[in-house]
Amino acid sequence: MNFKQLTFAREFRGLSQTELSKNIEGLSQSNLSKFEKGLSTLSEQLQEKIIEFLGFPKDFYNKRIYNVLENSNYRKKSVITKAEILNFELRCKLIGFLVDEMSETLDWPEFKLEPLNVEDGYSVKKIAIHTRKLLNIDPEDPIKDIYTLLEKAGIITYEIEANEKFDGISFTSKNGYPIIIVNKSFSNDRKRFTIAHELGHIIMHNERNFILPDYKTDKIKETEANQFASEFLMPESEIKNSLLGITLKDLTPLKTYWLTSMASILKRALDLGCIDKNKYTNFNIELSRLGYKRNEPVSVYIDSPTVFKKGYSLFKSELGYSDEEFAKAFNLPIEVINEIFNQNKPTKIISLNKLQVI
Repeated sequence: MNFKQLTFAREFRGLSQTELSKNIEGLSQSNLSKFEKGLSTLSEQLQEKIIEFLGFPKDFYNKRIYNVLENSNYRKKSVITKAEILNFELRCKLIGFLVDEMSETLDWPEFKLEPLNVEDGYSVKKIAIHTRKLLNIDPEDPIKDIYTLLEKAGIITYEIEANEKFDGISFTSKNGYPIIIVNKSFSNDRKRFTIAHELGHIIMHNERNFILPDYKTDKIKETEANQFASEFLMPESEIKNSLLGITLKDLTPLKTYWLTSMASILKRALDLGCIDKNKYTNFNIELSRLGYKRNEPVSVYIDSPTVFKKGYSLFKSELGYSDEEFAKAFNLPIEVINEIFNQNKPTKIISLNKLQVI
């Protein structure tokens, strides 16, 4: 049994070492602690009891789920408990694990974008403009099918059930697949900005591509990702004239065209020098009075992530996997598979040929 996998399963179930040891006859918290640190062993009998109690298949403990979540975006981090963060991040790591495991059978779309380092003399603005060019987006056009666009460029995207404390997260899986996960419950305009923000992290802050300097703190990276998202979604060359002399009634048509929130449009106006801080503050006071800070009017369009679930569907339709067989193949509990993919139609295994996910 891999002791780190035991820790993963225990924490995924929301249990402390004390809580788990109390439910396993013959297991002390002290022995469990030493085992999880790699300092001692547990008898096969105790291991079997733990496996049965936690509900993860036996072979799961011979795996190694290791995904570094480089860039996480929590808007209300000050009120998030460590347990909530841990649960959210473990679920994200499972997505990365499945992406890698499924890649043994599937070919995910190839990553086609170009990582660029701000430290090499590129401004965040130029990096965002260059990324739009690589994606063949005309400067004057809003970005409509943002999920589809990024998935065709080789980024696997996923919407996760989470409370409002979590915005999104981006990371590169152990096998090198870029992944963006966003909060499913958010408004479409907020999802769009979060996706673009996480894309900025993937392009500019992935240390697999280049080493970031020590001064590049999380705060600086977040600022750069926000700058990237703003330019990526609302290019200065096209939106600036529309922001000069902006009024409250201008926000709805601008939001409808650029598919971004009123709040982000106002922030863009401030950053581009189209309004001063006093006017920006007054705008936000008025938005708050109207209730728009909590719930903006006008819902904008967004498409849906498809590649990850399409890969799962190929296992079922082309290879004939049932949910139970899929769960067994990847050594995960069936309820975890159902939670991630929201499907449950049993079929039969027929082959294991390499498939293309397009």
